[in-house]
Amino acid sequence: MTALYLKQKGFTVFTAENGDKALEIISHTIPQLILLDIEMPGRDGFEVCQEIRKQLIVPIIFISVRKQMVDKLTSFELGADDYLTKPFDFNELEARIRANIRRYHVNLAKGAKRLKYGDLEIHIDNKLCYLNGELIPLTAKEMKLLIQLAQYPKRIWSHDQLYDDIWSMDATGNIQTVKVHIRNLRKKLERSNDVKYIHTIRGFGYSFSMEKNDRASR
Repeated sequence: MTALYLKQKGFTVFTAENGDKALEIISHTIPQLILLDIEMPGRDGFEVCQEIRKQLIVPIIFISVRKQMVDKLTSFELGADDYLTKPFDFNELEARIRANIRRYHVNLAKGAKRLKYGDLEIHIDNKLCYLNGELIPLTAKEMKLLIQLAQYPKRIWSHDQLYDDIWSMDATGNIQTVKVHIRNLRKKLERSNDVKYIHTIRGFGYSFSMEKNDRASR
């Protein structure tokens, strides 16, 4: 019911039946906000919250039947931003979601380290990417790749360098993995075809710079 209501209000919703599934989802995409229940199969919400905070700083709201103060305090100590007890009114939930997202973006604008190239904004500390003011959903690996390229404009990176820096600790994939992620980044960042950010330097690798489409070549 909660997911259906939020979808009707215009939110994109990912659902997870347990904590492991939730952690799997955030390994591939960065949500604007996370709703967590304390009581879930397998890992409970407290443990999942701890794991999430190792990777993301997006707002987390706990929704739970537990009304004891100790549970509320524990959730905040572990990094939660809000706590709502069940049963709740959907209008209140929506208001809290929007307020937490709004506050998060205000804090982002005040203190986060950012890279800006025209209409493209990359928030390094918070691992968020905006194009024309719109949040662009990137996977964790896409975001790491984009940050590495954008922090050093015009520097040429070989496939091997990028793979070693971004994927070596995971020990999965190969050089083709880099090409696939570069292609996916281009699709997400260069939708208008007016500007290119990621350029192929044939025989060498890739570089990052903002150039008009008629000047750039792949």
